[in-house]
Amino acid sequence: MIHIAETLSVHTVEDFLNSDEVRHLNELMDRVLAQHGRDFFDSSRTSTIHEVPGLTSDQARALYEPSGRVELCDIPAAAEAVLNRALDRNHALIRRNLPSVEGHRPWVFLEYQNGQHVSAHADGIAPRPDTWPRQIAAASVSIELTPDDSGRFYIETSGSEAPWTPPSPHPHTAYAPGMRFVSDGTDGSSAWFSTMKRTRWTVQPAVGTLLVFGSQLIHGTDPVRAGRVRKFLTLLTAEAPSPEPL
Repeated sequence: MIHIAETLSVHTVEDFLNSDEVRHLNELMDRVLAQHGRDFFDSSRTSTIHEVPGLTSDQARALYEPSGRVELCDIPAAAEAVLNRALDRNHALIRRNLPSVEGHRPWVFLEYQNGQHVSAHADGIAPRPDTWPRQIAAASVSIELTPDDSGRFYIETSGSEAPWTPPSPHPHTAYAPGMRFVSDGTDGSSAWFSTMKRTRWTVQPAVGTLLVFGSQLIHGTDPVRAGRVRKFLTLLTAEAPSPEPL
């Protein structure tokens, strides 16, 4: 049973990647960016991993990444292999806090440079809470950080009822009693979100540390002031339960 606490949790796995793996991943991404040029994955990019109901991809990009960022969904197979091996060997540590997690979506590479950041938003249980697989959390691991500690990650908490849909009289299958879901528009596209009182918690996990945060947490990053932040991101999922034997 998926509990709401999983989707609002924060967890870290230190030494998720070792120094050799971090170096190898940076070398792989250096080659990709050198081959195509950084702008190919930044200012020239027309797609985004973020979707906002009623907005085009360009509008969603302007909302979520107003100063741009590198976003690369088709990462090298060698990079994916390194990251998946790290997930496999740390699977038990992740499931200790997220017992519903069984799978994950493909890894995405992100890079932020001067002034770039992602604005505050909640992902939600995508694509919809009643479909499988269900997105329980996101997980990111940095392979390079800025020299001045800028570009830090944050979550925002609030006691407001504004983000939450009404309790369902008929909860979706495999959720624990009392499950609630954040609304579409839990981001800067909604006037109520912009005025909602929130408390910000900011952190900068070390290079190689996996940061796991629930899919219903509001989160974002501070702007980078110098250097760059490089990270990989995946979405952790609960899979459809096996059918009961006849």
